[in-house]
Amino acid sequence: MASFGLHLILCLLLFLMPSCSVAQTGRDVRVGDSLTAAENSSWISPSGEFAFGFINLKAAKISICLLYGMLKYHKEPFNKDLYLLAIWYAKIPQRTIVWYANVGVLAPKQSKVELNSSQGLVLTDDRGNQLWTSLTKSGVVASGSMRDSGNFVLQDSRSDMLWESFKDPADTILPGQVLIGDDSIFSTIRNQFSKGRFQLKLQEDGNLVLATINLPSTHANEPYYASGTYGESNKSSPGYQLVFNSSGYLYVLERTARHTNFYHRVSINFDGVFTQYYYPKRSTGDQNWTPLWSQPDDICIRNRVTTGSGTCGYNSICTLQPNKRPSCKCPDGYSLLDPNDSYGACKPNYTQICGEDEGGPVENLYDFVELTNRDWPEADYALLQPFNEEECRQSCLHDCMCAVAIFRSGDMSLIKVRIGNVNPRNPTNDQILIGSVLLGCSAFFNFLMLSALCLGFFFIYRRKSTKAPYQSNIVETNLRCFTYNELLESTDGFKEELGRGAFGVVYKGALRIGSGVLVAVKKLHHVLQGDGIKEFMTEVNVIGQTHHKNLVRLLGFCDDGEQHLLVYEYLSNGTLSSFLFGDTRPSWSKRIPIVFGIARGLLYLHEECSTQIIHCDIKPQNILLDDYYNARISDFGLAKLLVFNQSQTLTAIRGTKGYVAPEWFRNLPVTVKVDVYSFGVLLLEIICCRRSVDPKESIPEKAILTDWAYDCYCDGGLDALVEYEPEALKDRARLKRFVMVAIWCIQEDPSLRPNMRQVTQMLEGVCEVPTPPCPYPYNIQTNSAIVQFKHETSLSLISS
Repeated sequence: MASFGLHLILCLLLFLMPSCSVAQTGRDVRVGDSLTAAENSSWISPSGEFAFGFINLKAAKISICLLYGMLKYHKEPFNKDLYLLAIWYAKIPQRTIVWYANVGVLAPKQSKVELNSSQGLVLTDDRGNQLWTSLTKSGVVASGSMRDSGNFVLQDSRSDMLWESFKDPADTILPGQVLIGDDSIFSTIRNQFSKGRFQLKLQEDGNLVLATINLPSTHANEPYYASGTYGESNKSSPGYQLVFNSSGYLYVLERTARHTNFYHRVSINFDGVFTQYYYPKRSTGDQNWTPLWSQPDDICIRNRVTTGSGTCGYNSICTLQPNKRPSCKCPDGYSLLDPNDSYGACKPNYTQICGEDEGGPVENLYDFVELTNRDWPEADYALLQPFNEEECRQSCLHDCMCAVAIFRSGDMSLIKVRIGNVNPRNPTNDQILIGSVLLGCSAFFNFLMLSALCLGFFFIYRRKSTKAPYQSNIVETNLRCFTYNELLESTDGFKEELGRGAFGVVYKGALRIGSGVLVAVKKLHHVLQGDGIKEFMTEVNVIGQTHHKNLVRLLGFCDDGEQHLLVYEYLSNGTLSSFLFGDTRPSWSKRIPIVFGIARGLLYLHEECSTQIIHCDIKPQNILLDDYYNARISDFGLAKLLVFNQSQTLTAIRGTKGYVAPEWFRNLPVTVKVDVYSFGVLLLEIICCRRSVDPKESIPEKAILTDWAYDCYCDGGLDALVEYEPEALKDRARLKRFVMVAIWCIQEDPSLRPNMRQVTQMLEGVCEVPTPPCPYPYNIQTNSAIVQFKHETSLSLISS
């Protein structure tokens, strides 16, 4: 990455809340501080680059590149004082907005936003009615601040982030902003301010896609653009690029030489085009944002959705202008459904009538406009063949339910629009018409019949699957509840044992569905008391709500009297322990993605699932491998849950010898850093393909892996760690980086260990790994290294 003159601007900034009623620069916003619409006030970042506050939509000169949305109550042009709570570039005359509160309605004059300790930023109207609040998780807000990155953050008294505008984006991404796998941003409808019908989404596999949304639902159609970034990004992109690393994160990179002279932003525009813009910081006159690149090149051609509307609304023709921006126009005989929305849907200017009241022969009432290269996706209700063009025309003309006929001859598509009393115009071939066709009555009837049949089968299946009534502590998940007899049969009497642990034994089974779905059934102890019952309910409630490709999926459970069992997906390649410590040493190339997968899974448990989870027992036996050797974290029987207003908890010692963090033995508060410690030990085991403790080791210095690894690192003897494995030695830079990250993870002081987000970034090579200190008890050398780590990571690591 460095060879291309690029540097990564990484700042995971959290949301800040408003402050006092006058413009303030660079100081924290305190609880109780507020801003009022109609007062010329805002909270300014320390450098003055960004401002947070209210914008008067009637009076302000606003960049239209960013402001699009659909309001429930304000569809007319702004003819009165309405305000938008937003963040904008404060030094640009256009006041280009980079974030706004997605309220759904605009704020009237005298509305107020105030920093509240329990709800964060609270927006109320002039009558005191609450319109919007920022905080979605519990916590006590102590302060907020507008950062120079454009991120507004809220934090508690320990400076832990509770909310950030970067995590609640509108339609714009700024340098330093991060999209995590499955994150998305949405366009907003032109000249209005809420979610539009275009979505930019970073899929979990690292692919960035653009798709239309079927509003008001959140269902996305097939993407009309995909970046194809499943691994490392395409470094041939000129100037600037979005980098998707193997962890599935999106980063905005820019050339070092231009960073200080230009502002940069990436936006999904109202028309569905994803564009990066730049703007000179030292502009001396009228200046506009200049597009640097955009995707797709021709939105009219690319956005041929299979269902729903595209860039233009239903029945509207999309034409690409010389400036590469689309324009929309209704065909002859149609007009805009909303006269104020030129990109919206078109409706016919006549009423189609079926029956004898049409007023004469259809040939005298209707004609066709021939349009080439058009389609009405997924809207046809009849396929007639073999038909020539005239037969196709006549068939539609005499079918009162037909609005459009599509005739295909070779590669040519001729679309006839049924119109009333208009002059046909010359056909064009550079336009795309997106529309809909009225379904015939018979098709509608068939749809109803099919729906009824599906519902009937569904209720029959539900009755069968719940035929055995018994008292059960049913939890609110989508998991299947099994009877004990069902699982007894599926495991052939619990015949084949896969493994056992402190809370039970795992057996292989096959569900009697189709050809038999293989499962792993964890049978807990027959009589659960105290912690046992608590752990069972923990697993069912929490794991049932977790969904990540690096976690073992829970399929169902059994709570049948004294019988408590859990049903997991079966993974064919067994445990990481068997993989690493078997007779054959696995290749370095196979071990690398396993490291990344475990790190991503832990990051999800710690920061991204609905309830924070501490695993407490990360070890090779609890990492399973699927058919493709993807790592899956299993066994949440020892998981310790934290609610959002807790960052630590005191509990009895849990875990496995050799992987347990020192704070367990010192009666110190247990945080997610115990998993970081265990991951560090596990990382060394993956690097070395040996166990963390080997009492049979003939060389005493090598018996404890963590001690030996640190000695090898200090002595420059990393070759010995991998037993001079040629493949690993060819990848020496990664090998050294992995060892350094592992040493940071096993620091005795929990505060020195990075979090899993930082660990993931360092493993990926996105940021530099500072020189790790000795992981053992404090001394002068350690304290010196601590300062170095904190200083360096403040510039390069993503902090959560």
